[in-house]
Amino acid sequence: MIDPDHERLSIRRQCELVSIARASFYRQPAGETPENLELMRVIDEAFMEMPWYGSRQMARHLRRQGWCVGRKRVRRLMRKIGLSPIYQAPKTSEPHPQHRIYPYLLRHLAIERPDQVWCADVTYIPMRGGFLYLVAIMDWFSRKVLAWRLSNTMDADFCVAALEEAIARHGRPDIFNTDQGSQFTSFAFTSRLKDAGIRISMDGRGRWMDNVFIERLWRSLKYECVFLNAFETGSEARSGIGSWMDYYNRRRPHSAFGGRTPDEVHATTEMTEQLAA
Repeated sequence: MIDPDHERLSIRRQCELVSIARASFYRQPAGETPENLELMRVIDEAFMEMPWYGSRQMARHLRRQGWCVGRKRVRRLMRKIGLSPIYQAPKTSEPHPQHRIYPYLLRHLAIERPDQVWCADVTYIPMRGGFLYLVAIMDWFSRKVLAWRLSNTMDADFCVAALEEAIARHGRPDIFNTDQGSQFTSFAFTSRLKDAGIRISMDGRGRWMDNVFIERLWRSLKYECVFLNAFETGSEARSGIGSWMDYYNRRRPHSAFGGRTPDEVHATTEMTEQLAA
C-alpha cells in the first residue's frame, strides 16, 4: 500500500526539480487541436513584431498569411496566450475585480543601482504538442534574471514560487513592478511583497512600455531559443530555457552596458557600493 504522505512528498520534489508549481502538477489545461496550437505559435510570433495588433487586426494579418480564421477565434486564442495590444482599450487585460491595483511608481524615477527595482511578467511558451507559461523576475538596473518558473496554468502559485526564490537568493528590492495581471494582483503575491517590506508598483492598463525591459527579454528568449526549438515536454522546455537563461545572465553581452553581461553589471555595481560603504 502506498503511503499518501510519501506520495505527496515525491510529487512535491518532482515539481521542485522541474520548476513547475505543485498545483499545476494535478491540473491539465483544456486541450487544443494541433491546428490551434500552431495558430497560437504563429500569433505569438506575429505579436513579437506587432504588439499593437488587437484581435481584429491580427485576424486580418493571419488571413493574409493563408489562415481561415475569424476574429472571435483569434480573440480567444490571444486571451489564452495572455496577449493584449499596447494601446488603451476597454476590457483589455482586466485584473481580477476583487484585487487591489497599485499605482505606477517608476515614472521620473532614476534607477541607478541593482536591487532598487525588480520587475516580473508572464509569457506563453509554445511546444510541439501543447504550451506552458513562463514567469521571470528581473533586476531592472542590470537586466539580470533573478528567478523563473514554468507552469501549465495561469494561476498565481508559480509566480509566488519564483518570487520566493528571488528573495531567498538576492535579498529584496525597494520596489517591485508588474502589470495588472491577476497573478500579480493576487493576495498571495502582494502579501508576500508587503511582508518583505517591498513597495508595489503596477503598470497602467495597456502600457507594455512601463515594463519594457522584461518585454525585450521575452523577445530575445523567443527568437534565440523558443522558436528555434520545438520542445516536446516540460522537462525539455525547462532544460532549454534554463540553458538560455544561464547564457543570457553570464555570457550574452548587453549593448547598453558596453558589452558587459547582466551578471557582470549586477555583481560589479554591488561590489562598488560595498566598497564605498
